[in-house]
Amino acid sequence: MNQDYIKPDNWSIIEEGFDLDQVKSSESLFSIGNGAMGQRANFEEHYSGETFQGSYIAGVYYPDKTKVGWWKNGYPEYFAKVLNAPNWIGIHIGINGENLDLAACKEVKNFRRELNMKEGIYNRSFEATLQNGTQISVNVRRFLSLNLDEVGVINYEITPLNNDAKIVFKPYVDAGVHNEDANWEEKFWEPLEVKHSANEAFVTARTFKTHFTATTFMQNSIFLNAENLKLSPSNVETSKDLVQFTYEIFAAKNQTASIQKLGGYTVSMNHENTQVAAQNVIAKALTIGYDQLLNDQITAWAKIWEMSDITIDGDVKAQQGIRFNIFHLNQTYLGKDSRLNIGPKGFTGEKYGGSTYWDTEAYCIPFYMATKDQQVARNLLAYRYNQLDKAIENAGKLGFTNGAALYPMVTMNGEECHNEWEITFEEIHRNGAIAFAIFNYYRFTGDYSYIPEKGLEVLIGIARFWHQRATFSTNKNQYVILGVTGPNEYENNVNNNFYTNYLAKWCIDYAIEQIERVEKEYSSDFKRIISKVKLDATEIVHWKKVADHMYFPFSEEHDVYLQQDGFLDKELVKVHDLDKSQRPINQKWSWDRILRSPYIKQADTLQGFYFFEDHFSREQLEKHFDFYEPFTVHESSLSPCVHSIQAATLGRMEQAYTFYLRTSRLDLDDYNKEVEEGLHITSMAGTWMSIVEGFGGMRVKNDTLHFEPRIPKEWNGFTFKINFRNQILKVSVHQKETKFVLEGENPITVYVNGAAVSVEPNSLVTV
Repeated sequence: MNQDYIKPDNWSIIEEGFDLDQVKSSESLFSIGNGAMGQRANFEEHYSGETFQGSYIAGVYYPDKTKVGWWKNGYPEYFAKVLNAPNWIGIHIGINGENLDLAACKEVKNFRRELNMKEGIYNRSFEATLQNGTQISVNVRRFLSLNLDEVGVINYEITPLNNDAKIVFKPYVDAGVHNEDANWEEKFWEPLEVKHSANEAFVTARTFKTHFTATTFMQNSIFLNAENLKLSPSNVETSKDLVQFTYEIFAAKNQTASIQKLGGYTVSMNHENTQVAAQNVIAKALTIGYDQLLNDQITAWAKIWEMSDITIDGDVKAQQGIRFNIFHLNQTYLGKDSRLNIGPKGFTGEKYGGSTYWDTEAYCIPFYMATKDQQVARNLLAYRYNQLDKAIENAGKLGFTNGAALYPMVTMNGEECHNEWEITFEEIHRNGAIAFAIFNYYRFTGDYSYIPEKGLEVLIGIARFWHQRATFSTNKNQYVILGVTGPNEYENNVNNNFYTNYLAKWCIDYAIEQIERVEKEYSSDFKRIISKVKLDATEIVHWKKVADHMYFPFSEEHDVYLQQDGFLDKELVKVHDLDKSQRPINQKWSWDRILRSPYIKQADTLQGFYFFEDHFSREQLEKHFDFYEPFTVHESSLSPCVHSIQAATLGRMEQAYTFYLRTSRLDLDDYNKEVEEGLHITSMAGTWMSIVEGFGGMRVKNDTLHFEPRIPKEWNGFTFKINFRNQILKVSVHQKETKFVLEGENPITVYVNGAAVSVEPNSLVTV
């Protein structure tokens, strides 16, 4: 049974009723962020029940020493931890001498929380009866400002219902935090200084080893019935890493006492003196004022939705799913800072560590290219260019030479920091996704300038890696790639993973093509690059030999490319013949048993068919889909979206719809039984692709948009927008027709089911 306590709603995530067993899951689902920081939906007041406390600052990490049984050459020294940052949301609350704690109240009723995705605001309300008999009503609103992205705001209101109450607010900032997933139980933050003045407090702390300095701050105002009492704290407690203020207020029955708390972080990545910066940002926020900050938040989110919203008519759960995904992608990364990237848990948890995986290039870039200005996608590409030296260093640690680059599986600063050998050393297909993203960016935006400026150096480093990683097999008289893990992590250390081999060949061919084009069209860039990377014609001849003679395992009997050399040696029992009690196999089976099974964690060979769709016929896609899908258990969050797109391409709408729901509601319905650890942010971009590329059938061919629209029978219609080469095209698909509206200056031609359609600016075209 999947969780199903989240109420279906077009624009909000809603929970009604207080259930202690759901608290950690809801902390993930109701998380908020603004691209610069974020936090799980922990209660502001003290909570003695089970909770996973988490606040995070973009780009701040800690190199937790690798924990492995025995060391192997080339192992990363550390595993980069997404750091639990100091807590600024905390407010201890006393009511008539008793602490408010939802786990200890006599009764909690009308508990409700709502994440209003349209406006980027998190609300929580409840009525509680304390052990001392006092009944209260509580309303809390919290948001992280998009415009002033170092600031978050809490408005916490308490109304006594059955008698008068002495209410004590004790807001605090606390740097004495720990990570849930610390390898060695180390502390990651060293307190440097604690300061306070009037209603403001500052705790400055520095991370050990990486030496990020952050000032965590708060400013408090106390109100009675919406009137600012201009109270000063009656008491101030400090320790080496904490400041706590006490405010006492008397509220008669039915009067509302409230605290407005500003809080947030200023970080040494952006400021020389983080404490002065914190004072400045508080002053700025106070000048703007609470009401205006709230209005600005609503306006900023309206602008984001204006471009990135997808509407679905007639299916509330599907609508809620896609908006939830789009909302979290925007909370996690807004493209303002090229030093940042899209971590797999965003600001919702700590699992996996690192802030960058191949997910960014394979799944996220299409979403950001189409829903933002192309500069945002270019920043994501620049992120990898800026870490090219580290990728060369990573390859060097594994014995590669001559500027070969191996991008990390997991990273914070370009260094590899993932420490399972079968992934760190063997899941090398990630290199190909980075080259593919360069190709994909140019295909979509038409902006070639990135390649001579930066991209070509990356492509050369990657081509050098594949050339060296391939081995000539005298037995096959072809080049093979041995000892790898493909996207399907349920097969480790296999030979000739089709997807990896195909990517390797493509990367080399693509790099050679771009070298030739840059030489012809950008001669000064060409000279600069060639002298920098010391590339000559002989080396390119050696690369070409590898690409032209790459081996791909193939089964004549099944007429399909094999996922890897030994795939047919397995006992090929399909998933539907597997006892349901055995699922998910990653929680029920030993690793040994999984590795010997035919079960596929996520699209592998089919991932290649997704990337290189135009290299294969539809008949080939159908054959491979029919062969591999029945063995796929989809125990990776990245799997259902690719299958949804391919099922739609093949016109199998029921399957496509089922996969779409699975990818869009993966966290809302907790398919993988792990949502309390955080959300699957990067796979959320796959949900967007499954609508736009799957049901919308959108492709870019020869600088032109092509559509093959299809619609699930459950929907009356759906719409999406594409920012294609600085013109915005709105596409509305209905059961019997598709409509196009162009916001731009110049008419464009699009192809619908192969037929050319001219779309004029600001006029409606119906096909």
